Amino acid sequence: MRLLLRSALGPALMLSASFGGPVVAQSAQPAHGFTVAGTGFLKDGKPHQVISAEMHYVRIPRAYWRDRLHKARAMGLNTITTYAFWNAHEPRPGVYDFSGQNDLAAFIRAAQAEGLDVILRPGPYVCAEWELGGYPAWLLKDRRLVLRSTDAAYTAAVERWLVRLGREIKPLLLRNGGPIVAIQLENEYGAFGQDKTYLEGLKASYRRAGLADGVLFTSNQASDLAKGSLPDVPSIVNFGSGGAANAVAKLEAFRPGGLRMVGEYWAGWFDKWGEDHHETDGRKEAEELRFMLKRGYSVSLYMFHGGTTFGWMNGADSHTGKDYHPDTTSYDYDAPLDEAGNPRYKYALLASVIAEVTGKPAVPPPASTVAATFPVSTTRRSASLWDNLPESVRSPRPLTFEELDQNYGYVLYRVALPAGQGGRLLLKGMHSYAKVYIDRKLVGTLDRRLDQEAVDLPPRAVPATLDILVENTGRVNYSHAIRTEQTGLTGAVTLNGTPLVDWRMFRLPMNDLSTLRLSNAPCTGPCFYEVEMKVDRPADTYLDMRGLHKGQLWLGTHNLGRFWSIGPVHTLYAPAPWMKRGTNRITFFDLTGDATGHLSTVKAPIFGKVTTTREAQ
Repeated sequence: MRLLLRSALGPALMLSASFGGPVVAQSAQPAHGFTVAGTGFLKDGKPHQVISAEMHYVRIPRAYWRDRLHKARAMGLNTITTYAFWNAHEPRPGVYDFSGQNDLAAFIRAAQAEGLDVILRPGPYVCAEWELGGYPAWLLKDRRLVLRSTDAAYTAAVERWLVRLGREIKPLLLRNGGPIVAIQLENEYGAFGQDKTYLEGLKASYRRAGLADGVLFTSNQASDLAKGSLPDVPSIVNFGSGGAANAVAKLEAFRPGGLRMVGEYWAGWFDKWGEDHHETDGRKEAEELRFMLKRGYSVSLYMFHGGTTFGWMNGADSHTGKDYHPDTTSYDYDAPLDEAGNPRYKYALLASVIAEVTGKPAVPPPASTVAATFPVSTTRRSASLWDNLPESVRSPRPLTFEELDQNYGYVLYRVALPAGQGGRLLLKGMHSYAKVYIDRKLVGTLDRRLDQEAVDLPPRAVPATLDILVENTGRVNYSHAIRTEQTGLTGAVTLNGTPLVDWRMFRLPMNDLSTLRLSNAPCTGPCFYEVEMKVDRPADTYLDMRGLHKGQLWLGTHNLGRFWSIGPVHTLYAPAPWMKRGTNRITFFDLTGDATGHLSTVKAPIFGKVTTTREAQ
């Protein structure tokens, strides 16, 4: 969650209003401009107040992009803010993906077609409760590389990424007829460090990538403004509901004649596994939005629509690396639009405030999408993980996910144990959830959330096989902990103080389930299961996960995300565009599968205990 600025005028190019349409030169049109002038903006030479909110293209099914953007415009917004997610676009070094769900340019063109400007936040660090704050996991393969620093290996990787991103983005800058009016430099850097050389170097990389020709800005929380800003770059402030008066006072004291803008106004909050579901006071948020807009501030709400962190891409909160709090699949955020894109009561309240301040009549709230339920079969085909292992990799010591060239999923670590007495098995730096087996019998579970790294093994009368199945539950996306977020068995593995050696490792990214050997035989333990959902007409629904334990679920080939019985979110959002009429295959992997597991569908999300308190960031 973060933002940035500068200034520029450019030649006239107008973008086709069709979604994904071409850029067509219109030489007769006047030049478009967007600049910082004193405490505000000028757009085409006229005073302009940015009224924005955040949405993330990767968290919204592509078929729904236009729907969500249309609802944003209807609420009265004139701008949409989004990050660019490096790890989604460069899954392997030098291999880029800007297609389908990752087509950032198409999302930006869709925003323009709805009459919205765009503020882009390229990072490279984005936070966003997103895996490793948006950094590709492969950066951590070299343990000498230092994230968010002037380390040459790091800055070279960043430069390559920004140059490649620039190829997608430059045609969409305002000076080229696109909707991008401003670009954020870095992201809340003041909460991490205060190295101005680092920020200046990143600004130079932006310039070489063609991303610094317009308005640049930095955004930081109020207490971090001085640390995370540059003297020649406008600085804006981020904070949550209840903090408006204090935060704007600090911004005005820091830059008395500078730009008045709130880059992130947290109108909600995110959920973490094993904790409470967050709901915040929309009435208070509407009051503070009125206060900020009437004071002349430009404002961007975080979030307008949170959506879903599909697949493996949730991050984790941590300040020290030991206090590990992984985020849920749902990124509902208690935003004005809920996870399925339907307006909640906040939407109308905020729309009313925007209409009041701008003098433009409020549009009636859009109707909610009608959700449906579908029957899910109780008979299941299954496949034991033990019977579906790939070829192994051998090493004297355990290798991390990154050393195995694997970003996400699971790794099974295997080593032989001699006969002998029981003892303490220590998995130093285990990241981040592990099941420990002897001869395929479960003997312990370790959870990084609970700071667990050791389990007592029973005595063995004969030699045995030790298996450690490790899940990447989400790399930390906040604080200096990001620099040490290698996943898997990251340190020494010892039994009674003696290192275990000669390991075999089985890579389980689970990105292709087509080779699973499924059967009608029952399966317990770490198992894959397949059920069928009958759909008469595709419609949004929620899968009720309370009958399962912990694992991952796919609808067809779409990875809907993680489930975990500890909550607070007990459903997975299943969007209509990812279904087909007739029989839909659902596959799920359950770490502790058994004959009692079952799935059903419901029309609304199911949450556990609710809190109205947002913890300090």
